[in-house]
Amino acid sequence: MAELPASHGDFEVPVIDVSRWATGSAAERAALASAVDEAAGTVGFLQITGHGIPDTARRDLAAAMDAFFALPLDEKKALCAPPEINRGYTPPKAEKLSLSLGAASPEDLFEAFNVGVDGTGHTGGALPATHFPANRWPDPRRVPAFREAVDTWFRHAGGLARLLTGIFAHALGLDEHFFRPYTDHSVDVLRMNNYALPAGDTRLDRGRMGMGAHTDYGIVTVLWADRVPGLQILGDGGRWHDVQPADGALLVNLGDALARWSNDRWRSTLHRVLPPADAEGRLVRRRSAAYFHDGNHDAVISPLPGCVPPGTEPLYPPVTIGEHITAKLAGSRALRPHDDATRESARLLAATDTGDH
Repeated sequence: MAELPASHGDFEVPVIDVSRWATGSAAERAALASAVDEAAGTVGFLQITGHGIPDTARRDLAAAMDAFFALPLDEKKALCAPPEINRGYTPPKAEKLSLSLGAASPEDLFEAFNVGVDGTGHTGGALPATHFPANRWPDPRRVPAFREAVDTWFRHAGGLARLLTGIFAHALGLDEHFFRPYTDHSVDVLRMNNYALPAGDTRLDRGRMGMGAHTDYGIVTVLWADRVPGLQILGDGGRWHDVQPADGALLVNLGDALARWSNDRWRSTLHRVLPPADAEGRLVRRRSAAYFHDGNHDAVISPLPGCVPPGTEPLYPPVTIGEHITAKLAGSRALRPHDDATRESARLLAATDTGDH
């Protein structure tokens, strides 16, 4: 059910097969939940197999991303949104992900396109546009089948995220459906990333990141990525470790909301993307698509009593998902340093970039 892939140095991201969660025996489900608990508490990342997402959905998404990012820059920039609206196109060198932790860095190299839950069509009443703005789609005449491919992946990734929250609840000793009231109108976003130099640039600037070091903000992230070097995870001792997805696996990591809920029993792990470059310093293609399952904007995160040792106080005060995400986005997108530096940001500031990974 759970196995360890070839080690990257002494750092390992467990591979966990979730195909038997719905139909497995009580013993199988308990073993799966135990494997998740171990990975969540030691690494904060998992490689998920047995997810059931058809390979055609991945291929269609990759083709749609290629078609969109190949458009002229001016055409893509027409789909930019203000920093406070987490939708549309982001050009290269427009964001600093590390500012979500209060750490300064050069602008990140990636370009991105974001879609998310559109609150205007919510059947249970209007959702606030602050967290559920309308999506901005490219002209279908320019990028045929783009929306269909993206919507299909959004649906599949969201289904996996919701399955995982059931496993998470079980692993934390809770009812399997514990997270449902906190996620029935979740602030979910799909961010499609492309690592490319802006037009006219031929070499990488020294010290520039493909995507700066950061933690994710919500409950869980489901990531598809090319099997190309670049992604690194910060382990104990301030060492960065290379991670590539196993064949057929989706990388999954926990976000700040789940770390706060678990009172840091589980990790929201710092990660970054180095510019994927060749020996001459030229960027090579790397694509990824991160589905962020963040929780309801009005859900209050407060450490679970079972995760707070007797006689101690919770590590975090209560906060809503909406308040938390807004503060984080003010750093990464609006380039205003986030004042509420977390425990992981201290590890970031202490980490060295000596190539010891």
